[in-house]
Amino acid sequence: MTNGNTFPKAEHLCGEIRISRLFSEGKAFIVYPLRIVYRVVDRNEIPVKVMFSVPKKRFKRAVKRNRLKRLMREAYRQNKEILTDTAIHHQLTIEMAVGYVSDELVDFETMQSKMVSALNKIAAKFQTKQTAENTGENEF
Repeated sequence: MTNGNTFPKAEHLCGEIRISRLFSEGKAFIVYPLRIVYRVVDRNEIPVKVMFSVPKKRFKRAVKRNRLKRLMREAYRQNKEILTDTAIHHQLTIEMAVGYVSDELVDFETMQSKMVSALNKIAAKFQTKQTAENTGENEF
């Protein structure tokens, strides 16, 4: 399925219908400077599909926007197994959008630590959900 630390085109979230459904039905949270919107869909062959965005309103120059998107993609690529393993274990497909909400540029170490925090937060929600189902409680 996925080969180590790669980020192939099949894992990119594409399509106007999927993206609009993600933003209308998805759940969101912020791990500053990232805003994460995610949604669980029926099982698909790809466990996690992701898109990255940086608003033109905050960064007028495309060079800065592209740099931030590269940093986000690289931080995700290096740590995606956190979320991929959870999705495969629970037989889910997770669609996710990562947006940049700060007005300031950050370095790669900061971006990576925030991405790891965000991925762990999503993975923890599914661990909590499974625990609640096993004990008969309903947390969601």
